[in-house]
Amino acid sequence: MSSVPPVPDRRRWLALAVVMTASLMDLVDVTIVNIAMPSIQRETGASFSQLQWITAGYALAFAVGLITGGRLGDIHGRKRLFLVGITGFTLASALCGLATGPEMLVASRVLQGGTAALMVPQVLAIIHATFPAEERGKVFGMFGAMVGLGAVLGPLLGAVLTEWDFLGLGWRPIFLVNLPIGLAGLLLGLRYVDESRSPRALKLDLLGMVLATTALLMLLYPLTQGRENGWPLWGFALMAGSVPVFGLFLAYEKAKVRRDGSPLVELSLFKVRSFAAGIGVQLTFGVVMGIFFLVWTLYMQLGLGWSPLRAGLTGVPFSLAVSAAAGMSVQKLVPRFGRRVLQAGAGVMAVGALLYLAEASYYGTAIHPWQMALPMVVMGAGMGLVVAPLTDAVLSEVPQEHAGSASGLVNTTQQLGVALGLGLSSVAFFGVVDAGGPLGLAFVHAFTHSMWWVAGGLAAVFLLMFALPGRGAAASAAGGAADRELVSV
Repeated sequence: MSSVPPVPDRRRWLALAVVMTASLMDLVDVTIVNIAMPSIQRETGASFSQLQWITAGYALAFAVGLITGGRLGDIHGRKRLFLVGITGFTLASALCGLATGPEMLVASRVLQGGTAALMVPQVLAIIHATFPAEERGKVFGMFGAMVGLGAVLGPLLGAVLTEWDFLGLGWRPIFLVNLPIGLAGLLLGLRYVDESRSPRALKLDLLGMVLATTALLMLLYPLTQGRENGWPLWGFALMAGSVPVFGLFLAYEKAKVRRDGSPLVELSLFKVRSFAAGIGVQLTFGVVMGIFFLVWTLYMQLGLGWSPLRAGLTGVPFSLAVSAAAGMSVQKLVPRFGRRVLQAGAGVMAVGALLYLAEASYYGTAIHPWQMALPMVVMGAGMGLVVAPLTDAVLSEVPQEHAGSASGLVNTTQQLGVALGLGLSSVAFFGVVDAGGPLGLAFVHAFTHSMWWVAGGLAAVFLLMFALPGRGAAASAAGGAADRELVSV
């Protein structure tokens, strides 16, 4: 007697809408803040280092909490952690919108990043528990479209909300807009998302998380604050001290493997050459993105004197090019050409950065938005060729049993790269602004100096990609590892 397969619950699509909306809220929140930075500085009197921490604090808290957030979901329930995360994210957004000064805003952004680290890792696990395997391809296609929407929506929404100045609130609505979305996600999640747990959840590695966070703060805090404090000796001592703390973290992780097999970082993964190189690619690419997006919006608004809306519209060609190239990369190019597509993307993006640098130097403060369109399209197309297939290419030679922890580590590394890039902006951008000269020209010179850093970082990404799998492995990765790609978002 043949058994009839169970009919999937129709509510699964409502559950998908809930978790996708929460992910969109996180994606938009990253890009929406950059465009409002000059307005935040004017209204709060934030220093340049505080502006860096408004974005770096979020990225750092998000990065160090991702792996632990995923394991908490395995142990205590994915739905429960998702609801805790979206509740915390919504409350943190309210605190950001009500911040009385830059110190409170930085602290609230750190809290926002930490709660996002509880919310975002549950999305993949909830989809796995909710959808049968034959439907996941459609689900991931929808998720990819949502990522493209977030890339376009974030800067535009941030520009409109900032320039609209609703009820005289200035930049605050960019955070307060999360309140109705988060509340709706919480109520609908309670009703439509089913609970699930891992039957073999690992133990938490809280000490490992503390050591990793301490080492990162010892590196990033003086890097971000050093310029403002005149690069004091204690800053260099802290940065140097981060090296032995990182060493202690690695030694503890090795001991944790021997003791109970549940380290924060699975060190055996680094024996896979493509994974080790891929971590370097993700870290360097994150540094490039951290530098570019912050200095780009400050250059346009503080240096050129453009409004938030004008600056936001300037980024639309970039976002559209990313979306178009990403879809073509995964569906048509990578299955045929493999790793060369990713290398071409890094090369094209570097060409776009050099083109932007040349135009900014030539036109100076007289540059117009339409003159930025070409370098933005070139950079966006290059980025689209890289970001969509990169995670699968990095993970294609990783044993299947380690795919989950490897995916989390890849995404964590990229977020750490972003935080490091934001810290390096002190040297690449703000140090040049401090050198003096007419305000507009000082920002132009700082921007072109930063674009050399961006181009150099992309050249390093290109070279590191030689260690990634070639055509065959990358093609199979593009076709058969869509599950892992979702984790990397």
